[in-house]
Amino acid sequence: MSYLCIVIRKQMYNFKIHTTMIQALAISNSTVVRATVIAQRTNSEEIGIIKAMMIAQLKEKLANGVAHFIFIKKNGEVREAWGTTSPSLAQKHINGNGISRECYNTTAYFDIEKGGWRSLRWESIVKVF
Repeated sequence: MSYLCIVIRKQMYNFKIHTTMIQALAISNSTVVRATVIAQRTNSEEIGIIKAMMIAQLKEKLANGVAHFIFIKKNGEVREAWGTTSPSLAQKHINGNGISRECYNTTAYFDIEKGGWRSLRWESIVKVF
């Protein structure tokens, strides 16, 4: 199921011209859930939507190869990472046991540099390249 998110912005130029800009995005149920969690943790609906869209982009890149991204670790350190969830690249490191990291409101990835599984909190994402 997908949802439609509509953002309406009114702008005024020189107090004479009024324009209205409408942007619409179709987002998945997973992205809506992530946006809700992030909005609660950051006290901002705007940040919730933006970061949820970044996580969706990251998950797509992780599944299709090696993704390059930046996030803030729980201890406050800024971390630049290269990771994947692509079965062709991480298959020998997948055992299929355990609970999905999504249940903990995080995203798991195989860290190419560290050679192990890591996860990041959804609200900690800074940039996806």
